[in-house]
Amino acid sequence: MMRHYLRPLLAPQSVALLGATERPGALGNFVWRNLAAAGLRGALHAVNPKHRKVFGQPCYRRLADLPQPAELAVIATPARTVPGLIEEAGAAGIKAALVLSSGFAEVGAEGRALQARLLEAARRGGVRVIGPNCLGLMRTDIGLNASFARTAAQPGRLALVSQSGAICGAILDWAAHAGVGFSSVVSLGGAVDIDFGEVLGFLIADRATDAILMYVEGVHDARRFMSALRTAARVKPVVALKVGRYAAGSRAASSHTGALVGSDVVFDAALRRSGTVRVKTYTQLFAAARVLASGRAAKGERLAILTNGGGPGVVAADSAAENGVPLAQLAPETIARLDAGLPPQWSHGNPVDIVGDAPPQRFADAAAALLADPGVDALLAMYSPVAVTEPGAAAAALVEAAHDSPKPVLAAWLGDINPNESRAHLEAHGIVNYYTPENAVEAFSFLCAYKRNQAQLMEVPSALTRAGEETPADLAAAVAIREAALREKRALLTEAEAKALLAAFGLPVPRAIAARERAGAVAAARELGFPVVLKILSPDIAHKSDVGGVRLALRNEEMVASAFDDMLRHVRALRPDARIDGALVQPMLQFPHQREVLVGVATDAVFGPVISCGTGGISVEAVADAAVALPPLNAVLARELISRTRVHRVLAAYRAVPAADLDALAALLCGVARMACLLPWLKEMDLNPVIAHPGGAVIADARVLIDPEQPARAGAHYPHMAIHPYPLELEGEIGIAGGVRLPVRPIRPEDAALEARFFDALSERSRYQRFMQYLPSLPPSMLARFTQLDYDRELALVVLDPGRQRFVAVGRYAPTGDGKTAEFALTVADDWQGKGIGRAVLERLCQCARDAGYAALYGYILDANRGMLDLAAHLGFVEQSRHGTEVTVVRRL
Repeated sequence: MMRHYLRPLLAPQSVALLGATERPGALGNFVWRNLAAAGLRGALHAVNPKHRKVFGQPCYRRLADLPQPAELAVIATPARTVPGLIEEAGAAGIKAALVLSSGFAEVGAEGRALQARLLEAARRGGVRVIGPNCLGLMRTDIGLNASFARTAAQPGRLALVSQSGAICGAILDWAAHAGVGFSSVVSLGGAVDIDFGEVLGFLIADRATDAILMYVEGVHDARRFMSALRTAARVKPVVALKVGRYAAGSRAASSHTGALVGSDVVFDAALRRSGTVRVKTYTQLFAAARVLASGRAAKGERLAILTNGGGPGVVAADSAAENGVPLAQLAPETIARLDAGLPPQWSHGNPVDIVGDAPPQRFADAAAALLADPGVDALLAMYSPVAVTEPGAAAAALVEAAHDSPKPVLAAWLGDINPNESRAHLEAHGIVNYYTPENAVEAFSFLCAYKRNQAQLMEVPSALTRAGEETPADLAAAVAIREAALREKRALLTEAEAKALLAAFGLPVPRAIAARERAGAVAAARELGFPVVLKILSPDIAHKSDVGGVRLALRNEEMVASAFDDMLRHVRALRPDARIDGALVQPMLQFPHQREVLVGVATDAVFGPVISCGTGGISVEAVADAAVALPPLNAVLARELISRTRVHRVLAAYRAVPAADLDALAALLCGVARMACLLPWLKEMDLNPVIAHPGGAVIADARVLIDPEQPARAGAHYPHMAIHPYPLELEGEIGIAGGVRLPVRPIRPEDAALEARFFDALSERSRYQRFMQYLPSLPPSMLARFTQLDYDRELALVVLDPGRQRFVAVGRYAPTGDGKTAEFALTVADDWQGKGIGRAVLERLCQCARDAGYAALYGYILDANRGMLDLAAHLGFVEQSRHGTEVTVVRRL
């Protein structure tokens, strides 16, 4: 594999500090001291035209004077000099720069202009930049501290990526006191070039990093951010501390949805969908990271609490209730086992209080009993200082009891806050120790959130529908509605247009008839059948109820005629400026046990379209019940979205009221999400109310605002969305020898069992040719990596047998380290070789990689694998190099 293109920036082998100086108080002084003290495993150069030497080391006038180009230029000079120094770096062959200097966009218009010049210089010279105005960069395994932080990072397995230098410094101070170490620390600063997405991309494959911590204030590129975050979270835990939770969000004009959906709510939905855990304080940041990096995953959320003190057990139980962690109900066999080994006065329930005089063996026996209970998913063991048992002895007993259990075990050795033997013993055996019961319970709640979010990460809905599954969208009709509105220079669709748009996507809307005059309204009511509803028809009125523009339950022709005249007179008096086109007549929707729900679409300034669901009706803002999710959705994600609303409790059965049809409501949400995927111009949509009832769901009213600046149809790879949908458009067939046609499609997360069976059926020779090593089975981590893809970056195509019961071939590509090219791999089942399958799949992969923007496709093939070498040559791959038995081939796309 190629070396990652950011390695010279994030893990350089040589560094040049521009602005190095001995002058007290200067930025170049602080940074040089930190660089020197860290002991960089590589060359360190000082650059400053004002000095011959800095702290006894040679100092060069210019970067061009260095004996060899450094991999990383660290710039600690005044802002006005930085663009020129970036030019100088590019000319000297240095392709990575860390700009610590301030005085750019953060100081106003002049600084923004200077920052633009910096970026222009970087692009001309091919220099990648972190900063400006950042704290710096640390990499402990190579002895790099290119920062002016007061506290250096201690070695560890966590990576920290932060937008705030001040918060980064505070976290480093806290971590040093808490004994938390890091593999990398990256302060992004102004992020003029490098942002979260690319740094995460580097950390995904970084073997020195077990978990990733982020401090986030905002995101510049949502697609790259989500793509990297979803990929990273599939292979290692990611924890985010996001600030600005109460800032005003992105508002979508005057819609109910826009009023309810703020940017922080959307960001929370993005993190949940990406498999990332969100925390609120940096104490929680480390608590979450430590438990997630411990390697023990919880199968459920039921927590057992073990304590030798009643008070801490109550505190832990209260914290569990506050954090939504259910306490495990102990099985009768567990109670009997505890009765046999504990004194009569034990608590006889969860929390399990083993009494203050508990010797070490009592700790061990009780912990073993709880971990053996099938109703217990995790254990929190707490020790309160007592004279009977030393903390080290209690810790050793807990370690012994937990040794053979795969369940997460957390500890809270209370009063034992300094690093010492008992804490070290616990953590050396994968039991993370916390200072308080609340810290420990919070940490477990993050483990539960991680499990739930990982489940969402497995869901990869498509934007399109498969034939026969659902009504396909009539995109031509949707575009015609848009064009008609734009010809009239309108962004707000009429209700009739909005409902026609919904009908084009197969969503349940009642028939409605527009009437310009009273007689037309009466005739329409007669045709539809009584009772009916009248709604004002105006392109200028967004919320009809606010101006008396709705009349309900009209049961005869006289009521319709009177309501028509009265409604138009009333609305014209309140809104004399509004164009009135008459009224819309529709049946009065009345169902037994109906509930009103709001379903909406808003456009977030960062993450694009967002789907919302909550309590509907005229009081939506007052109730403020809205859960949000990023499209695309499927039935699982839609049901999860509904479950996060307060109206969900009303939608469920209660007393003598049957449950609403949640499957129908979920299907409606999926249809709305499909609209957001396929219509980039769908800026806002309120479906309020959606009438949910035991027999289905129907849309009673609709309001749609369009964005004339957006294209009429979604572009390739859905650039208006933060999450790339499952590429259903790539499903198809391939023809092989004998006229047989086989299904081919992108791989999905639920294909793990098929992928494992495909691998198990391969001959040892085929396995060796694919992996270039003997691999008896696919480990779970590799299986997950092969089936849980980010379709924005990589692709795997699978060919199935005619019965769709097994894979007969798998071809895939994934990005290489340079970020511009991809590497392919191809395997055909032994009993299906020689039929033309490999050629068909590789041709498709080349086309897909080209469409994804890759410049070339590489392959690494054993020289003994003549069949693959011949196939590659036939399809235009050329040999680039040979290393031992391995041949590298490449095809420019």
